[in-house]
Amino acid sequence: MHRVANGAVKVEEQQHGQSLAVPVLSDRDVRRKRPPVLSFLLRLATLRKLLRVVSLLALDFAGVWAALFTALLLKAVIKSDHDLAAAVDLAAGQTREFLAFAYLVTVLLFARSDLYADRPRRPGLTKIVASLFQVTVVALIFAVASGEKFQSYYIFYGTLGFAIVYVSSLRWVHTRVTGWLLSQAGYARRALLVGSGQHIDQVAHALATSPGRQIEMVGYISLTPRPENGLRSLGALDELAEVLERDRVQEVIIADPDFPEQHAVELVDQCHRRGVDVHVAPSTMEILVQRAEFVPGQSVPLFTLKPPVFEGIDFAVKRTFDLVGSFVILLLLSPLLIALSLAVKLSSRGPVLYRSPRPGIGGVPFDCFKFRTMFDDVVVSDEELERLNEADGALFKIRDDPRITPVGRVLRRYSLDELPQLINVVRGEMSLVGPRPLPLRDFDRLEEWHKKRYLVLPGITGLWQVSGRSELNFDDLVRLDFVYLERWSVALDLVILLKTIPAVVMRRGAF
Repeated sequence: MHRVANGAVKVEEQQHGQSLAVPVLSDRDVRRKRPPVLSFLLRLATLRKLLRVVSLLALDFAGVWAALFTALLLKAVIKSDHDLAAAVDLAAGQTREFLAFAYLVTVLLFARSDLYADRPRRPGLTKIVASLFQVTVVALIFAVASGEKFQSYYIFYGTLGFAIVYVSSLRWVHTRVTGWLLSQAGYARRALLVGSGQHIDQVAHALATSPGRQIEMVGYISLTPRPENGLRSLGALDELAEVLERDRVQEVIIADPDFPEQHAVELVDQCHRRGVDVHVAPSTMEILVQRAEFVPGQSVPLFTLKPPVFEGIDFAVKRTFDLVGSFVILLLLSPLLIALSLAVKLSSRGPVLYRSPRPGIGGVPFDCFKFRTMFDDVVVSDEELERLNEADGALFKIRDDPRITPVGRVLRRYSLDELPQLINVVRGEMSLVGPRPLPLRDFDRLEEWHKKRYLVLPGITGLWQVSGRSELNFDDLVRLDFVYLERWSVALDLVILLKTIPAVVMRRGAF
């Protein structure tokens, strides 16, 4: 006879006059949904989800409306004889005409990209930019197919530019405000790390210093001897089910890219049966496979891994982006560049620009332009400088470098000394975004696997600058370069450029 009691399934068998109770499934499968009202009352998850989706929908509506209105108003002011009031009325009327379609497409493509998902799964600026670009393409195709006639296509690219600014800004504010509210309310997702000791320590440190993630590390389960990471060991892997229930775990993070496959399948199944999310740290092979191309006609299915270089149409697109972007930035920042040049010239003796020989693409050296930040006549021995070095690996960093001028210290603190490298971009020696060029001293100390970063043009900014900068060790910085090379797109370049601004203003890790 089968009986279900308190979520446990038991089988009663009659054998030799005795009744045996054999537990078949002692753990309740939480995929069986609670009644909606009970779930709402117990955890208010329904209310949080509703508020999240409604607030994001409202912000996206405001962003799309503001982008359309600003683009149309700018066109009306520049190209018509109307006064400002008439231009506002004209822009408002045209905005109402296009708004419903633009907003509908935006919501559908944002939903497809999980931009209305909960915080741990919701992507960031890269996906927002890519989705808005897709919205523009869909709108353009629909307009052309519908027989719409346009004197210019400014309405599309103009609205796209403003939409990127408005929508991403509103969502950034939303993330910060809701994150603050959740932290004030004491909300944090309880996470468990699983893997080997070394990887657990690295992932735990990265998550502890990652902004914007409400994670409470309840402990770890290690397949190797216990690491010294300050976390609590919660037992062995075969005790996972008990740990999940006892410690009310909401997320399991597999911190080892070499985690045994047979254990991973069982772990994922146990977690999903209890409603626990599973996250996996990607391995090098998983990153490589993203650029693999299938080779047909072979007896064994083969995939070709192309080198991560920019060639053909990719090179043309990236070079065009660099040229247009560098000319625009030089034009906009010309007053600042003149002021900085005067400050450097008047504050200490020596040239305004410093030419730093650095290896470029393929390791070929070039003169990297920077504003001079050091006294021109200070001599410090190499031995003394190496003793003061505070970085690891091939990097050379000194927090209180005695050679730096007062003006130079300000320039370095806000990375303003790097602005002359826009000239290098125009000359084709650098890119706006890419792996940072290292001095010859650092290049000579690179290991062979580090030099993959020299397959492309070096950049003024990159993932280093928006992911911790000087606070990361050198190997981690090189791995960030590899991630950029594998996942490059114009949208990613644009996102990195936008994220560089707050990284510089907030002076994260710079010295």
